[in-house]
Amino acid sequence: MPSPPTKRVPEERRFSAYGQTLAALYWDGEGEPILALHGWLDNAASYLPLSAHLHRPMVALDFAGHGHSEHRPAELATHYVDHVRDVLAVADQLGWDRFVLMGHSMGAGVACLFAATFPERVSKLVLIEGLGPPATPANEVASTLRTAIDQMHTLPEKRKPVYRHIDDAVAVRQPALGGLETESARLLCERGLVAVEGGWTWRTDMRLRIASSVRFTEEQVEGFVRAIEAPTMVILGEQGLAGKAKFEHRFEWLKDGRKVVLPGRHHLHMDTPEPVAARIRAFLDLERSGD
Repeated sequence: MPSPPTKRVPEERRFSAYGQTLAALYWDGEGEPILALHGWLDNAASYLPLSAHLHRPMVALDFAGHGHSEHRPAELATHYVDHVRDVLAVADQLGWDRFVLMGHSMGAGVACLFAATFPERVSKLVLIEGLGPPATPANEVASTLRTAIDQMHTLPEKRKPVYRHIDDAVAVRQPALGGLETESARLLCERGLVAVEGGWTWRTDMRLRIASSVRFTEEQVEGFVRAIEAPTMVILGEQGLAGKAKFEHRFEWLKDGRKVVLPGRHHLHMDTPEPVAARIRAFLDLERSGD
């Protein structure tokens, strides 16, 4: 029988990446470490539920503009691919020459780009509800850039919502992206909110809601996914991306890939962490007698 989960209290960590400070949660443990990357508009608290069921050293990073990490400089546009160099900077500062890389949703896309670009650094790749970054057809790239620039021009006119109580923010966050359990939404909100006059608002960089200026075509995504050398496990939720078969055609591009479909929605690693962690432990050879 599985042993009951052990609550692991994380430490707050700070890293320097190209002139800005990135925040993270760190859990101590034994074995090869895990670097965990969260999804779009989420934060490092995304991995709090899983941490009780995984016993390796683990760092869950707040991407730039998310959680407690600094925003990109005000005069610069934000780009998806910049997260890849940030991951490298964090791994180097940790002194991790080789590690397990894990990502959820957008974090899974960043993890694929990193694993393809720096294959010697990644021993195994765990992808939750994602396989590669989003793609844009070649005939839409010009209109995509136009949309992004138009949105940049109108951004100064926009204001973040202010919630009188944290529970109000939780109620807004809960139905997003297919919905997630109240406690899961609360974990993300507690790390993702900041106190302001009149209540609470999001820490998140407002530029993250702007359309990406430049996105890869599907052919470029294929090039990255085919360059991944690490054994890869993709975990999908039955009520998440599994039902949409969004990335089904990308599995054949993996050199060493396996797919696991479990009950749950897009945030199944938060809502039902036990079965997700069990599959991860087995994939990483963490299963031990009596676990």
